[in-house]
Amino acid sequence: MSAALDLVLDLLDLEPIEVNLFRGQSPSDDRQRVFGGQVAAQALIAAGRTVDSERIVHSLHAYFIRPGDPSTPILYEVERIRDGGSFSTRRAVAIQHGRAIFALSASFQLPEEGFEHQLPMPSVPPPEAVATLDEQLAPWTDLLADWLARPRAFDIRFVTPAPIARSGDAREPIQRIWLRANGALPDTPLLHACLFAYASDMTLLDTALIPQGLTWFDGTIFGASLDHAMWFHRLGRADEWFLYDTISPTAQAGRGLAQGAMYSRDGRRLLTVMQEGLIRRVRTPPTP
Repeated sequence: MSAALDLVLDLLDLEPIEVNLFRGQSPSDDRQRVFGGQVAAQALIAAGRTVDSERIVHSLHAYFIRPGDPSTPILYEVERIRDGGSFSTRRAVAIQHGRAIFALSASFQLPEEGFEHQLPMPSVPPPEAVATLDEQLAPWTDLLADWLARPRAFDIRFVTPAPIARSGDAREPIQRIWLRANGALPDTPLLHACLFAYASDMTLLDTALIPQGLTWFDGTIFGASLDHAMWFHRLGRADEWFLYDTISPTAQAGRGLAQGAMYSRDGRRLLTVMQEGLIRRVRTPPTP
């Protein structure tokens, strides 16, 4: 298991402080704000710890309210909204400096049999036939040296052009990526769901920049997640290859909408994701 994945697992091992109250940490790196996928995953693990382990998360809806401070622990307060015969509902609020920075509602369900159908997975080459991220970004090593040197919890392989390669080249707003956690994980459905939530925020909003021919590496764009929703359809494993197929239907008013689907390697649709985020040009003071 990679050191980076170990770190993510440590971040998800929240400290119980009191009934329905947990404390989470952030990595000690140079980020100016806490990664949104981390907060979503920690909030989901906090909510899941108050639910019978037989009940599996099937959906979550969340709002990013304020930027998280990576130098300060995050408190997660869980409210047990309802426990019914088949479903349990929880609300989790992430708090820093006495203020809410993130709010999540999640629903958990006892497994049951039901009708089945799904749209097919897009036809893409297998992950072994796709260049690694380091290989794809090799032409920009000088520009991205610090970023590329960071250990990664996930092996990421872009089927469509990698983000840096799109700069100045407007394309159809579609992005497809193979991902896999860099190490073997235990058979814990809630843990895998949390890692899918973590990974879902890593590249989703990038898709809204593709029609503009821009990337986050341009230095001219500011972005931030506003809200996030996920529907978990089938159990999957984050330590096995899964395809993240994303599209951006619209962008306007400083906001971009992106939706995604994650598929197992054998074509099962594991989950659906929706997110809206800020995509603004960096404001610079006027030249005197």
